[in-house]
Amino acid sequence: MPTDSRPIGIFDSGIGGLTVTAAIRQALPQERLLYFGDNAHMPYGARSLGEVRDFSVAITKALLAEGCKLIVIACNTASAAALAAVREHWPDVPFVGMEPAVKPAVEHTHTGVVGVIATVATFQSDLYTSIVERFSQGVEVLHQPCPGLVKQIEAGEFDTPRTEQMLRGWLEPMLARRIDALVLGCTHYPIVRPLIERIVGPDVRVIDPAPAVARQVGRLLHERGIAARYVDGGLEIRTSGDPAAFASMMERIGMGRLEVRGAHWDSGTLRFD
Repeated sequence: MPTDSRPIGIFDSGIGGLTVTAAIRQALPQERLLYFGDNAHMPYGARSLGEVRDFSVAITKALLAEGCKLIVIACNTASAAALAAVREHWPDVPFVGMEPAVKPAVEHTHTGVVGVIATVATFQSDLYTSIVERFSQGVEVLHQPCPGLVKQIEAGEFDTPRTEQMLRGWLEPMLARRIDALVLGCTHYPIVRPLIERIVGPDVRVIDPAPAVARQVGRLLHERGIAARYVDGGLEIRTSGDPAAFASMMERIGMGRLEVRGAHWDSGTLRFD
């Protein structure tokens, strides 16, 4: 069978999408990956959906110019803001987006109450509303925005008293209402999953959609006949922020020490250095 060694493009507002990238690397080690973190505009969750849509379209254009064969929007806010728009703009390109994993949470609850933590922008989106309407099936779904948590994570505050205080303020009221599943509705949040699990305890299932996204990427590659075979994959990293700081954060979250190259915005156009 033919092999397609073109890269898979992946993007997020910062380091959060690396949690999805890690899952894709594990599931599809033969694939080349090109990751872009838009740290110049981070966090997306505090911005308007229209603004995030414009960033996402420009990033997609830049990734396609680099020869990417499939695009993963590894950001819940950007998926909510832009997935429909980029699919309409590039109908022949396969896209995979993020959506809060409400369905598996509802399927496995015993108390009939599940929680979702995400950004304000994600909760305001039509995508999130439609997911809850389709999958809640009589289960109570509690929605908890976490303003400031992405900035804490990007600052490397993974397990500090301040981050724990913020998380307890959001999670303890949900625990009081007897949630037994908690959906991580932002790709940054798995980075603080150990702290979240310590707060919610062993009786609450914490759900990260990254493995399901990796499986969907694999399915699309095979359906389209564009999977890589008999080659060694690799990971190329770009950021519109500080490459050295990004590389340091990658090492802190366990992805090793890799070269990170820069990118810059020029009148709404993204250019890789």
